[in-house]
Amino acid sequence: MGWFNRQEGEKIKEQAGEDMVILLHNWKKRKKRLKIYKASLCAALLVSCTVLTGVVYYSIDSSIPSVLNVRADRVENINLGIPARADIVSVSEQGVSNIPQGAVDIDLSKPVTMLASRDASYQMQVKLFGFLPIKQVGIQVIQDQELVPVGVPVGIYVKTDGVLVVGTGQFQGQDGISYSPSKYILKSGDYIRQINGVAVTEKDDFIKKVEDSGGRRIRLTLERDGEEMEVEVDPVRDMSGAYKIGAWVRDNAQGVGTMTYIDADGNFGALGHGITDIDTSTLMHMEDGTLYQTDIVEVKKGMAGDPGEMTGMIVYSPDRVLGDITDNSVRGIFGICNGKALEMGTREAFPIGLKQEIQEGPAQILCTVDESTRFYDVQITAVHLDHDNVNRGIELKVTDPELLELTGGIVQGMSGSPIIQNGKFIGAVTHVLVQDSAKGYGIFIENMLEH
Repeated sequence: MGWFNRQEGEKIKEQAGEDMVILLHNWKKRKKRLKIYKASLCAALLVSCTVLTGVVYYSIDSSIPSVLNVRADRVENINLGIPARADIVSVSEQGVSNIPQGAVDIDLSKPVTMLASRDASYQMQVKLFGFLPIKQVGIQVIQDQELVPVGVPVGIYVKTDGVLVVGTGQFQGQDGISYSPSKYILKSGDYIRQINGVAVTEKDDFIKKVEDSGGRRIRLTLERDGEEMEVEVDPVRDMSGAYKIGAWVRDNAQGVGTMTYIDADGNFGALGHGITDIDTSTLMHMEDGTLYQTDIVEVKKGMAGDPGEMTGMIVYSPDRVLGDITDNSVRGIFGICNGKALEMGTREAFPIGLKQEIQEGPAQILCTVDESTRFYDVQITAVHLDHDNVNRGIELKVTDPELLELTGGIVQGMSGSPIIQNGKFIGAVTHVLVQDSAKGYGIFIENMLEH
């Protein structure tokens, strides 16, 4: 009996030792697992904080305009409402400001009142939470002015500066083989200015010069991406016997838009965006252009997936001319009115409203859709003070029941329709949302005036 107990005791000790080793091993595993959990949790928290900081930083950065316009010799109230402070770091053309750093401390979380000299411009360093530099803001002093809103459809004819290459293609030669002489030589968006050193401005003239080449190699002087260059192409005879280089070209563009304003000097602005080539989607380089009186013959109502369109009839006759187009930029088309166009500016002039003065809420647009020019109600739904796209600083929604019934909201051809809020001229309609024709975008009027 005693021997049995000693044996059992040894077994119990042995088992207890094994259990202790297992417990110790499990405790080490749990401890290691706990460290991994802690490390993962810390990493997740760090990533979350980084992402949150990035989102906050981007949100605040995009709510601060890179350029802020203020009126000369006028008390301006600026209310950005962001957790940041700012210092003036330079004044006008003097370089670094002689004002001691920190002497002019601006709290951007509260409304700021400032009076700017007509001869000065400023650089303001904005610091997030008062210590983290986020961006520099240029404060430009501009002259206050009034503009007459027009809101009338106009016909647009623009002559390109040279012959625009729309694309290249192939054709069948007299030997039955397909040729594409311009492939890899010309590109969509090229502007051909000369053939063999002779200026060319008309599409028909360009085609004739190619046909008259007799198949001899031609030298083309062109502009590509802002740079002048020369290329050479060998024309080939097609099945009809005409020499071709396999390039689609264009020398003009036409369409219908809306005149936005007439200023005190008789200049106009229209569209709120530039005229782009329908095939290359590039801003057209313009040699000259003409504005024509037009009549709207049909309005296609917009719906989801189809923005709708105003179709106008343009008669290219001298008695229908409204003025000369002198500039085609991303901010719109601009030029000089003649007497007939000035007669369209019969409404009272409105003072311009700067982007920091625009509020979310009711506004109106001025447009012509049923042979009468009138104001329609819209709602400003968002204001982007520093949007990457200059033509989309204002988001709006048509709320006027009559306009919704007539057009479904915003349709093609309404680009340039003036936007008025609180008695100020704040912008112009530029785009419609394809999936919801009641919604669209607008450009700040101050951006149009910067052309």
